[in-house]
Amino acid sequence: MRFTVPGTLPTMNEIIKVSKSHPMAYANMKKDYTALIMMQSKKLPEVGKADFEITWYCKDKRKDKDNIMSGQKFIFDGLVKAGVLKGDGWSQIGDVAHYFEIDKQNPRVEINIREYLEAS
Repeated sequence: MRFTVPGTLPTMNEIIKVSKSHPMAYANMKKDYTALIMMQSKKLPEVGKADFEITWYCKDKRKDKDNIMSGQKFIFDGLVKAGVLKGDGWSQIGDVAHYFEIDKQNPRVEINIREYLEAS
């Protein structure tokens, strides 16, 4: 199953900058972006353990890939809040693969969830 988050998620540099600005600034950022993910994924069914492919469609190549993918924290927390995942630990999160593309007109994050099949 797949869902899309429009726009971009905060980079690590943005998270650090906000964290230094005010004691509650990061908490507010986390709340807002977790809620965004929750809203985009709320119609998905609950999954047990799954692998995740995250494709980051960026406006340009100005930000480092490791800086961009720090937004995965909001993705997993939002999926838990939406009830798609019971938690975001080792029991629920399998492998995570990141892919990066450029789309100047439509920056977004596409998340593909591949649930583990139960052994019969």
